[in-house]
Amino acid sequence: MDSRPFQSVADLRAMQTLAQEVWRVAPEHIDVDGTVGELAWTASQHVGREHEWKRQLWFDAGATVAWGWIFAPASLLWQTHPQRPELLDAVLDWFETSTDGPRDLSVALDNTAAVAALQRHDYHEDPDGPAGFLNMRALDEIEAPQPPDGYVLTTMREFGDYDARVQIHRTVWDPSRVTKESYANVRTTWPYRADLDCVLVAPDGSLAAYTLAWYDEEERVGEFEPVGVHPAHRRLGLGRAVNLFALHGLRDAGATRALVACVDDDANTPAPKALYRSVGFRPLSHSVTFKQR
Repeated sequence: MDSRPFQSVADLRAMQTLAQEVWRVAPEHIDVDGTVGELAWTASQHVGREHEWKRQLWFDAGATVAWGWIFAPASLLWQTHPQRPELLDAVLDWFETSTDGPRDLSVALDNTAAVAALQRHDYHEDPDGPAGFLNMRALDEIEAPQPPDGYVLTTMREFGDYDARVQIHRTVWDPSRVTKESYANVRTTWPYRADLDCVLVAPDGSLAAYTLAWYDEEERVGEFEPVGVHPAHRRLGLGRAVNLFALHGLRDAGATRALVACVDDDANTPAPKALYRSVGFRPLSHSVTFKQR
């Protein structure tokens, strides 16, 4: 086995290949940050942020078996092959020699081997830290979307105005680092497809809501990341309509299941979980934050 720093776009694909393997072998171990679509979005949405990151990959006989991704100052995204849980110790050793504390990371609670490794390294669950659900649903039966009169569901393949697409994202997620340049980067990242970049057009021709769906043809699974509704068009059922439209798009493309992540914070941000439950998603894994004392 060998390891080396992240070097190229091909290495992102290698990380996604491991995500596919975890999906096949132990989907309940998938952290909310460790999916094909989440990796694509996280890696591509920011241009010029690369100097803030440290990434390391571990290989065995040419196959990716683990990776780590450090965000400043000391937060870790990570993944190991379900049949190689001991590699989390190596990832944590690298994390600890590459950063100054305090350190934190997220883990799916069903991944008991990973929880045990974290405890060996003196990490403990942080009850005040971020927590989230990775949600899943089958695509055999999907309700028809019903946007309000005057609103039109379409995709970026037909709509085509990427300046407007960037602007609605920046408005929804203000402050946002997404720019025209970075969204061009998103569009060249596998498995982006313009026909699954779903938007809802308001009566005045502006964008009112969107769902970006990533489709992994190998595993026949799609994922929503990100989703947004313009503040001027909220409480009209637009998020639900564009989500259902995206689910139909994924099924038409060949997907059999769909994923979406959401925060677990009913006190402060209950809307995302309620939205995804309303279109049929149910929890697959529950991730929480662990901190090193």
